[in-house]
Amino acid sequence: MSALFLVLFSIVAMLVAYVTYGAWLTKQWGVDDRKTPAHTRGDGVDYVPAKSPVLLGHHFASIAGAGPIVGPIAAAIFGWIPVLLWIIVGSIFFGGVQDYGSLLASIRHEGKSIGEVIEVNMGRSGKRLFAGFAWLTLLLVVAAFTNIVANTFVSVPEAATASVLFIGLAVVFGFAVHRRGVSLGIGSVIGVILLFGCIALGNLFPLALSRNVWIAILLGYIFVASVTPVWILLQPRDYLNSFLLYFMMAGAVLGLLITRPTIVLAGYTGFNINGQYLFPMLFVLVACGAISGFHSLVGSGTTSKQLDRESDAKVVGYGSMLIEGVLATVAIITAAYITQDQLTALLANGGPVNVFSDGIGVFMTSFGIPFTIGKSFVALAVSAFALTSLDTATRLGRFILQEFFAQEGADKKNPLTNMYVATGITAGLGGLLAVTSWEAIWPIFGSANQLLAALSLMAIAVWLKKTGKNNVMFIFPMIFMFAVTLLALVFLIRDNLATGNWILVFFPVVLFGLSLVLAYQGYVHLSKKEETTKA
Repeated sequence: MSALFLVLFSIVAMLVAYVTYGAWLTKQWGVDDRKTPAHTRGDGVDYVPAKSPVLLGHHFASIAGAGPIVGPIAAAIFGWIPVLLWIIVGSIFFGGVQDYGSLLASIRHEGKSIGEVIEVNMGRSGKRLFAGFAWLTLLLVVAAFTNIVANTFVSVPEAATASVLFIGLAVVFGFAVHRRGVSLGIGSVIGVILLFGCIALGNLFPLALSRNVWIAILLGYIFVASVTPVWILLQPRDYLNSFLLYFMMAGAVLGLLITRPTIVLAGYTGFNINGQYLFPMLFVLVACGAISGFHSLVGSGTTSKQLDRESDAKVVGYGSMLIEGVLATVAIITAAYITQDQLTALLANGGPVNVFSDGIGVFMTSFGIPFTIGKSFVALAVSAFALTSLDTATRLGRFILQEFFAQEGADKKNPLTNMYVATGITAGLGGLLAVTSWEAIWPIFGSANQLLAALSLMAIAVWLKKTGKNNVMFIFPMIFMFAVTLLALVFLIRDNLATGNWILVFFPVVLFGLSLVLAYQGYVHLSKKEETTKA
């Protein structure tokens, strides 16, 4: 089987889906060009309209992280065929629908989170359960990604220098475009050139610091990044970073066109691999490559507050997920074009990111890029996206905490609604978890993340039903994702009961109970007859 054929097939499938299924979703949901919260609630800090290419870059960079790379390669233990099928089907009919729907639902609820959508359509108790669960999950993301980025900077100090320079470049870019009237086109060309200049400087002047120092610097950075106006740092940094990923994907496809490798990894290895069952584990492992609950938090968090026109939601929400599906396809190709022995050796020497970097590095040699430079560039791009996910997760945690304690009409505001206090608590507790016990509970992240997806699908389905719009596209994905997460939690509880790891018994039991409560509430609202309201 030709690896090039598989990538081209994936690209064509995503394009066809965007033109056909995406257009159908737009029609069913009545997407129009009404004013968005970025204009009606504009505050110059969080609610700031952005042009669609810029917002696409922010959204794509935020949801990508390392997920669509790590997940498919980790799931390759079941063979490349089921992984690839799930990437394509999941991106089009599950993840894309969730991401597009959560972005639209948030816009129609003043740019607020999925938790607020649940409160309006299902009641306050549901919102509190969802918000508490989402915030705790984000703390885990902050802790994990702080460690991942700090470890990367220690092992690859060239990436540390480049990342620091990226931040300075983003500030200059944001100021030039938003305050000095530099056109986006000219600014982008200059910005991308300087972006690669930062990489060159990073190779000349590597910044070597200890892990603990980097953790302290990163925590300070995410605090600042979460309270400053989005136009000065978040928007431009994510937008410029997205070009790294576009170039990386373009380099991979060009390399595949020239080298024409064939797939040698087994297409299907079995349903039970060392005690891990294809259902549900494949659908937990692939995660961002097909559907991820974290995406719904980004769509209803930072992205919905920056959407310039409602019609942009299709390219930003649905389009980003389809691009991510292509990235996930490239990732599984990097694992499938080598033998099982080679894959095992690469995984043992750096994990899935090493497999991905090595594969793209090899493909790039076909058009003259030295292997070491190509591989280093890919590793740098992945670390840049991990940092993007880190600062976005912190800002999302701040939003959720502020919304949780906000009370309409209250005479005195709760101090926890203050953005500095909410950010400090989110970054502080995430940092504490980062230097203490995050690894002890990290194994539950996959299930927790996919549970967020199931709950988000349910919340959007209830909202569409209440507004009299077609929600059929959410019903099967919602039931499927509840089945995946509940069964995965049962296996997690069973395995850790056997080993006596009570921490990893306690948290899955809590998640299992929480999901049942919310699923029942969703069932009640989806099954009963009630009057529709205007969206």
